[in-house]
Amino acid sequence: MNEGNKIMTKRKVFVSFDPWNDLSYRRMVEDWAAGTNIEFVFSMEPPPEVDENTIREFDKETMNRIKSADCTLVIVGKEANKPHRHSRFIGFKNWMNFEIHHSKRNGKKILAVKIDEIYELPDELIRIGAAWSTRFTAEDVMNLLGETRTLEHDIGHGRGSTEHAS
Repeated sequence: MNEGNKIMTKRKVFVSFDPWNDLSYRRMVEDWAAGTNIEFVFSMEPPPEVDENTIREFDKETMNRIKSADCTLVIVGKEANKPHRHSRFIGFKNWMNFEIHHSKRNGKKILAVKIDEIYELPDELIRIGAAWSTRFTAEDVMNLLGETRTLEHDIGHGRGSTEHAS
């Protein structure tokens, strides 16, 4: 089969972000990826009230979406590591930490982009060898999505590995 007859399969990317504070950034990433071979998979909206039943439903659906993806992109906003009021039911500080943990557990490559370099990383993102960028620009995010290895060689140029994050 020659190159012209190959069918490109879309790369599925699970996106972990704060839906209450960073929805506009999710939309920007979607716009930037238009016309590419990237298909984004988002978790369902976290339930406003949390109990055992909603956790089970959210957990099952989120796990299915994470498992269907090739990797996880984490959009790190101002509230990314803020404790959720129902963290004891969630089992993690917040939903993003939950999603990152389950992405790691399922062997997914983790990619992260900070909206602002001063924002605190979610606990589950620290020291896991994730590829990341501290600049939220179309070029950096799309380069990151095309990256399959830790960007340790780019430290000092706005990108690097969480292994070196403080």
